[in-house]
Amino acid sequence: MNNAKPKLALALGILCISIFPILVRLQFTTGLISAFYRMFIAAVLLLPYVIISRKFKLPHHKITFLAVVGGLVFATDIAIWNIAIQKSSATQATLLANLSPVWVGIGSFLVLKNKPSTNFWIGTAIALIGMVTLVGFETFAELNFDLAFILAVLSGMLYATYILISKNILSKVDVLSFMSIVLVSASLFLGFICGITAENFTGFSNTAWFVLFIQGAVCQLMAWLLISYATQHLRATRVSLSLLGQAVLATLLAWIFLDEKMSWFRIIGAVFLLLGIRITFYNKPIWFKNLK
Repeated sequence: MNNAKPKLALALGILCISIFPILVRLQFTTGLISAFYRMFIAAVLLLPYVIISRKFKLPHHKITFLAVVGGLVFATDIAIWNIAIQKSSATQATLLANLSPVWVGIGSFLVLKNKPSTNFWIGTAIALIGMVTLVGFETFAELNFDLAFILAVLSGMLYATYILISKNILSKVDVLSFMSIVLVSASLFLGFICGITAENFTGFSNTAWFVLFIQGAVCQLMAWLLISYATQHLRATRVSLSLLGQAVLATLLAWIFLDEKMSWFRIIGAVFLLLGIRITFYNKPIWFKNLK
């Protein structure tokens, strides 16, 4: 099977979600309401299309239940990650949340038929070294083991859980139907949470509404339609590790738009991170059999 289209979809999806940390850092709204509108706006944009075009097909009740669970898991992940960013730093939250490939690898080993390859673990190790170098060794050494730390780690675990759930479901249902169920369940759940925590649903500036729309239309709908398509055709472990690429793009965008410093260490870290991702897509085992 030709993997060119899924790989391209994955790359474009990663590009779409890479702007999300930049938008969250602007803090025009709270983390919870930002998570709600990310899901709600995406749902409002997608549902009319799938209903009018009759693209939506309700799967078997067991699959529907799993998709709803996936939506709740993903909604919780986004809300927790937003809060972690606003309570600590985007750098610390991103580093800890991006441990998800490790959790996906462990989960794949336990529950999926396609077990992680040796190349995956080698690539993961190299990519994580690159990630630590990218965000700075001092940041890694000075991690505060507080509520924000716990939330960021939990976000990575939830992220991994969502990828594993979607990988299992997308072999049985089409992307549009799956995304519709995920977005509706996530929107209802986050709307309920925002309601009981007395979040303000209105009263934002025009700029804030624009940022919320970009989060929903680009960072959620476009990004995860593309990533879900890639997940159908690629290993879950490859998808999860490739998503680390967003850290490289987010760092570049932060340098361009937020005047964050760019150093040689960050550039080296980005190279190692991308090298680790590339290794996971190398099909032949990396062995040094000829060495004596």
